[in-house]
Amino acid sequence: MSLKHKTPTIQDVARHAQVSAATVSRVLSSPERVSEAARERVFEAVRETGYSINQAARSLRMRTARTILIAVPNIGNPFYSTVLDSVIRTASARGYSVLVASRLDKEPNRWLNEYLRSNRADGLLVFDGSLDTSALHEIMPVNGRLPLIAAYDEWPDERVNSVLTDNRAAAHRAVQHLLDYGHRRIGHIAGPSRNAAPNERVVGFREAVLDAGLTVEPDWIIQGDYSMATGIAAAEQFAAMKKRPTAVFSGNDEMAIGFISRLRQLGIECPRDVSVMGFDDINISQHYWPPLTTMRQPREEIGQIATDAVIDIIEGTPSESGPLHVTLTAPLVIRESTARISG
Repeated sequence: MSLKHKTPTIQDVARHAQVSAATVSRVLSSPERVSEAARERVFEAVRETGYSINQAARSLRMRTARTILIAVPNIGNPFYSTVLDSVIRTASARGYSVLVASRLDKEPNRWLNEYLRSNRADGLLVFDGSLDTSALHEIMPVNGRLPLIAAYDEWPDERVNSVLTDNRAAAHRAVQHLLDYGHRRIGHIAGPSRNAAPNERVVGFREAVLDAGLTVEPDWIIQGDYSMATGIAAAEQFAAMKKRPTAVFSGNDEMAIGFISRLRQLGIECPRDVSVMGFDDINISQHYWPPLTTMRQPREEIGQIATDAVIDIIEGTPSESGPLHVTLTAPLVIRESTARISG
């Protein structure tokens, strides 16, 4: 059979692979639903016939954009660079493009309706904890599977799909590391609580201190917003304390780095005068001085799992009933910003 004088069609691929046109369509749109043998025949037929998918026409026929929208609170935060790279690679491999929004609208229901019901985007990955989920369920599809995955440090609404790090348990492990080094006066630079529930890392910090039979000193908990600027401000508050903690657990690496930098300017050295540890393990953390002890979030895995999950929902891939909840472990990475207490 010669296809040199015409543009190959899906029927040509089907005849070449000796399968139905419907099977070819399934292989090209949802290959996981077709046997490996059938997939191999179809992909070989695609190569030999020179068939190519007209993605724009396909999207119009299916009334989908084949686009995922990502909502992040601060695109300049280095934590998100690895996550976004993983999302884009995973989406591209499955034939989807990605849009990035740096802030959600003040009316999330209207905003989601606009994107999800206008075919501008088929699904949403939320890394911005400011989204209020209370009314999202009003736009839940008939099958009960909202094409939305939440992936950040707190998500109390059990009805929403989520891919999260074990923030509360990881914060507990962070404090335990400082306790193991002999510290008994431990402070915390806290991240914000973006909804009705308290910040999980703050909760984990409090639990670890109380479990050790110690007192949570209110003055030793300094409020931040995950920015380096609030870490700098925390250092100034720390320097003004009459009785200082010997160790500080920061809610993220950026605040920890700002904290250490400003302390150095004030003549307070880490870890000589105070041990400091962070959370996230952003790329600069191992190259800063001193290299930062931190809790490593599996950022590539978060991006990949969240992206695959939202595409599965979009494409109607069968799954267990109810929302998806994936919890990943953040391992402890010990470097030089923490030291055993002397004396």
